[in-house]
Amino acid sequence: MRLLKAGTRARCAVCDTEIMVVRTVSSEVLVTCGGVELIGMDGAKTPAPHADVAAGQGALVGKRYVNAADAVELLCTKGGKGQLAINGESLAVKQTKPLPSSD
Repeated sequence: MRLLKAGTRARCAVCDTEIMVVRTVSSEVLVTCGGVELIGMDGAKTPAPHADVAAGQGALVGKRYVNAADAVELLCTKGGKGQLAINGESLAVKQTKPLPSSD
């Protein structure tokens, strides 16, 4: 667990997923990808499978991921095979806001 700040970058220890923190809470959180805790950009990768075998759809590049309370927002800067989660809660792709019509 660690305290996240906006602008912090991290990556998965076992797949290619990389994220950047856009918005976060002021408490310590555990950010995982497929059940494996994310590491700093300078951390060493370990050749192993994801801990969560039912990872579902992997992280998609360019998508923003949010938790159910919309308190944490992560931007996926490099896609990978694992599902992103915060403290065990799977993150969902943030839905885009509809633009107003220009009549």
